Amino acid sequence: MPSSSEISIPAAQFTGKPAVTAKHLLTNPANWPVALLGLMMFVLPAVGVPNELMLQDTLKSAIAAFGVLGAALLFFWQQRHRTAPMLWHVMVWLPVVLMLYALGSMTWSHTYLAGVEAVRWFLLSLLMWLGLNTFTRQNLPLLLWGIHSGAVMASLWAVSQFWFDLQLFPQAAPPSSTFINRNFFAEYAVTVLPFSVYLLANLRASRWLPVMAFSVALNVVALLMTGTRSALLAMLLLVPLLTVILIRYRGQFAFMRWNRANKILAVMILALGVWGMGSVPSGNTAIVKEDTGTTALQRSFHRAASMTERLEYTERSFSVRSQMWMATARMMIANPWTGVGAGAWEVQIPLYQRDNTTLETDYYPHNEWLQLLSEYGLLVGGLVVAVLLAYLLKSVGSTWYVGDSNSRVAALRATTLASLLAISFVSNAGFPWHLATTSVLLFLSLAVMAATDAQHGAEDRLTTLLCWKPHFYVVGLSLTIGCVLIASLITRQAFEAENKLMQALLLADGLRKPQTAQQGTFDDRKAQSLEFLRIGIELNPHYRKLTAEAAEPFAAGGDWANAVWILESVARSRPNVYAVWVGLANGHSQLGHHDEARQALAQVKRLKPQAISTHTLEILLLAREGQVEKAIQLINGYFDQGHFDYDMVQAGYALGYKASDWPLAIRSLTLRASTWPEHTADAQFRLGKVYSETAARNDDKAFQAFQKGFNAVPIEQQENYLGQVPENVRPRIKKHRS
Repeated sequence: MPSSSEISIPAAQFTGKPAVTAKHLLTNPANWPVALLGLMMFVLPAVGVPNELMLQDTLKSAIAAFGVLGAALLFFWQQRHRTAPMLWHVMVWLPVVLMLYALGSMTWSHTYLAGVEAVRWFLLSLLMWLGLNTFTRQNLPLLLWGIHSGAVMASLWAVSQFWFDLQLFPQAAPPSSTFINRNFFAEYAVTVLPFSVYLLANLRASRWLPVMAFSVALNVVALLMTGTRSALLAMLLLVPLLTVILIRYRGQFAFMRWNRANKILAVMILALGVWGMGSVPSGNTAIVKEDTGTTALQRSFHRAASMTERLEYTERSFSVRSQMWMATARMMIANPWTGVGAGAWEVQIPLYQRDNTTLETDYYPHNEWLQLLSEYGLLVGGLVVAVLLAYLLKSVGSTWYVGDSNSRVAALRATTLASLLAISFVSNAGFPWHLATTSVLLFLSLAVMAATDAQHGAEDRLTTLLCWKPHFYVVGLSLTIGCVLIASLITRQAFEAENKLMQALLLADGLRKPQTAQQGTFDDRKAQSLEFLRIGIELNPHYRKLTAEAAEPFAAGGDWANAVWILESVARSRPNVYAVWVGLANGHSQLGHHDEARQALAQVKRLKPQAISTHTLEILLLAREGQVEKAIQLINGYFDQGHFDYDMVQAGYALGYKASDWPLAIRSLTLRASTWPEHTADAQFRLGKVYSETAARNDDKAFQAFQKGFNAVPIEQQENYLGQVPENVRPRIKKHRS
């Protein structure tokens, strides 16, 4: 047990000689909370779920929660004899203020999502405060080696997926390591890179030097394999920045004491490792099919070059994200001071999207700064952003001009600031603050900065002392034990809910596939899927993503009764999702529940009153109610205005054919052929059938339509086309074959 003098004097935290070995560090119980946090940072990226029955970030969130609470238990137990004050730092107020706002917004915004945000900010506040009171220059290597080792393990998974098509972990976009998405992994990897370089530069010349240099090269190559452009740009920023740091504080880095052979060896391993491993072609068929390069180097160059292409900003990823950013900006303008409530972005964003936008299934705007301002408003979110940026700018200045006596601390602070720069940069195009691994790393970095600030003692107004008495540990220990119990219940419920919903989703998807004897009958699988759904929704009625996806197979199979109750559960939690209300309107209409269908249509009109898809839906509902004449009148009016899309034209043809309104059917097919040339062959064939087989019979027009359709089909399909044309028309088409 350390004495009170060892843990109560802020100026002593980052002075003295660092410990030499991990064994020496671990013999001091005061370092155990830091060691546990280091272990947590190894496990977080290294471990994943080997199946689809749980989301990867759910597991990582649980690991982070129990890691932080476990470190808190150790810390409070060690303070049972303490009388010296604790440390507090101004920056710890940031997550605390966000937590308090989230708790408050539970009363007027989305209660569940605000509660989730409050829990997240509480854990990050606790993590930052623990780091402030436990980090020293002597024990920080325990944390940094945990961070680097976790990155190496995650990189090994990624390169195995890239080279050998390893299928151990589900991957939405390979190579994603244990993160399900390669962008998530890339954002984490680039944030860890400064700490890896710091450890390499501080490593004594030994047999481990080549291994360490190779591990850094491996992390870089794994990052290049992802092709994530924001992370690649962040790495380009880090290369000159880390070079400056190594030069500026070279006197305090161990690499200055390496002999020339070791220096050359380290540089060669880094350079040849990146070039050599980066030139090995991928064995993953999914990556090869993307046609963005088969090696890590090719992939990174290709992805970087894609940012100069015009299509990137008109049709591809950037155009999609810019739509989300603009909608978020409209949300901010509409709710400037208080925001829409913690976690409520995904609930409210449909209200601020354009009618032609269908991005409601995105749960984050892919810009943490915008999301913070839109949810927390200028009063809270704006203040937090301003204080954070001001603190980081102040820290850059104080770190650069620090005296020689504190240059060891300055090197660590500069490295940490480089990591914070990387995560701040990728936060402009992703949501790393909402992912367990990167959010924990962010606040650990802030804790390192706060702990090094504490060395200034009374001269630093950012750090203050909190009164502490021996019996306070009972309160801290009791509260932490309570948090552990609550976290256990929440984690168990989350795991079970996801498991049931995922099993239901997999079974529902399999209903459209041939079953085997082992899988049971269709009715058995369907009943089991619905049972899993009911249990999962009861456990967590706010799991919009999985629940909404489960409704699709039932709707596609015509089981509207079950699709409707599933969608209704989603609508209760997310009342502004356009697609959900469209599904409900269709479902009730198919079931003959016309009053309920009209109510759902009213919600559709509330969300997108001028959208063409809204008008198409209204036409379909009117037709199903028997108001065919009104539906035909509406659709002709929209055609007159030129206000139609492909679905409306298809609906017009179907409605005209069913009602024997041949002018409407002909008009719809003509619009389809002229507006969408790729459908000319099919549209003209159907038009020919109308002119040859209905009351609108006109042999000359039928021939002209069939002839245009014949001319539009590929040569290899012309004989098949002719075989479907009426026999009396075929000779004329052959005669006029172009």
